[in-house]
Amino acid sequence: MENVTINHWAVFTAALSMFFIGGIWYSPTLFGNKWLKAIGRNVDFLQTGNKAKIFGGSFLLALVSAYTLAGFVSGYQDWQWGLIGGLLVGFGWLAPAFGIVYLFERKSFAHFAINAGYLVISYVVMGLIIGVWK
Repeated sequence: MENVTINHWAVFTAALSMFFIGGIWYSPTLFGNKWLKAIGRNVDFLQTGNKAKIFGGSFLLALVSAYTLAGFVSGYQDWQWGLIGGLLVGFGWLAPAFGIVYLFERKSFAHFAINAGYLVISYVVMGLIIGVWK
């Protein structure tokens, strides 16, 4: 694997993009209210919990995800492979894995679609960032 290169700024930016996409995706404007309904909560739920743990942990996990995706698409870096790599990971691995868990947990299709959709879109955008920013 002599062509393995990882642009750390691209990875950091890709992780930020996942974080910001989540903020938009789960906002009341898009799917936030439907997501709250799917998990059986109301808007007050969003004010609970340790914010540093939730947001800090989420960003660190997004960073791990971005580095992993960068390793996956490394050596073939261009926007097309970034897009395809992100789609393969999001739609080919993560969404089906979520689907299996959701079937056994008997969660609603709406809950699955909201969360899986977020992952697919996030990984496509991260793949594009990593693929374009060589």
